Amino acid sequence: MNFRKHEYQEIIVEISDAEAAEMIERVARFIAERHFAAAGIMLVESLRPLRSIGSQLLYFVLPFAEILFDSQKYQRFALMIQNEENLKKLVKRMDELDEEINRERREAARLKRKRRRAKRREFWIKTFKIKDKKAE
Repeated sequence: MNFRKHEYQEIIVEISDAEAAEMIERVARFIAERHFAAAGIMLVESLRPLRSIGSQLLYFVLPFAEILFDSQKYQRFALMIQNEENLKKLVKRMDELDEEINRERREAARLKRKRRRAKRREFWIKTFKIKDKKAE
């Protein structure tokens, strides 16, 4: 049997603003696209006072989390949630993306209703040979 030796990753102790912004965007988009923005915002806001404890808990679980997640990304996420400003940015971005997605969904539903009404109107006009008042 040939077992690979596990290569241990170095622990990341700092995260740049650009990395934090990219992580915030990815997490916010992931949550908003699945229509969990309201629940995500509530969760982040309710756990904000425990952010440092939660971050340290993520480091405690790191050896087991490496099995499921990329260690570097996991550590960057843990560092990102330590900073309260990053949490505020995350909540704001989730809210913005949720609003944007809902606006697009409402617009698509409005267009769908409009097309359906036009089809029904066309059907009734053809069926009963009614003069189209809009065409006049």
